[in-house]
Amino acid sequence: MTFCISGLSPEPFKALFGLSDPELDSLNIKRYRVDTRPGFPDRIEMKEAEIGQNVLLLNHLCQPAHTPYRASHAIFIREGASQQYSAIDHVPESVRIRLLSLRAYSESGMMIDADVVEGATVEEGIARLFANPEVSYIHAHNAKRGCYSCRIDRA
Repeated sequence: MTFCISGLSPEPFKALFGLSDPELDSLNIKRYRVDTRPGFPDRIEMKEAEIGQNVLLLNHLCQPAHTPYRASHAIFIREGASQQYSAIDHVPESVRIRLLSLRAYSESGMMIDADVVEGATVEEGIARLFANPEVSYIHAHNAKRGCYSCRIDRA
């Protein structure tokens, strides 16, 4: 099964880069200086932030569909991240090293299946979910904290 993993577009977040901590606080966003690796996975470039870099922790509307499955959750964005990750049949290390919740959605945004898989074997979970022709796309979430990780589409 050929698939494409995509990170988030940097465009909606660029205006946040460089804001002061009080400005971020007023938006319910927290800045962290990375002190461990892994631990701060950037959702734009789909890689772990390096020690000493700044990341922003913010709430992100990851499932905007107007269904009962509409959802948002906390995510990390590396301050200054500018290249949206997109790759066919390649799983980034920040996904590969985590326990994942895969959530399969129909074109209308209704969840029709789900699974929990180790990132090391995520391709098997993707193939199983996409074997159902009603599955339009998959969202991967980090299973332990529930944070949105990435979108997976058929390629």
